[in-house]
Amino acid sequence: QVQLMESGGGLVQSGGSMRLTCEASGISHRIGMGWYRQTAGNQRELVAQISTGGGNTKYADSVKGRFTISRDNGKNMIFLQMNSLKPEDTAVYYCNTKRGASDVWGQGTQVTVSS
Repeated sequence: QVQLMESGGGLVQSGGSMRLTCEASGISHRIGMGWYRQTAGNQRELVAQISTGGGNTKYADSVKGRFTISRDNGKNMIFLQMNSLKPEDTAVYYCNTKRGASDVWGQGTQVTVSS
């Protein structure tokens, strides 16, 4: 059973940087993974995705040029480097992977950007 564990959230000032980490356990081969975020009353939205080998990435338009997703190819571990953070980036950030037709989610980590 795949489990995802996020870390690295917290409070940062507008314009600052933060790095999130997600590690998958319970699986022996590499998997594609991604980051989503959600604010109260809104649907969870894709932030960034990275392919199994790390060669393909995808970003939401709102974070292009500011966020970078990467992975440790020795492990099922991904990172989200967030630069030039804005108050509108405030959300709970969730790590995600897909197992067939199902989504697997981490517990989420709060990112708060103060103005």
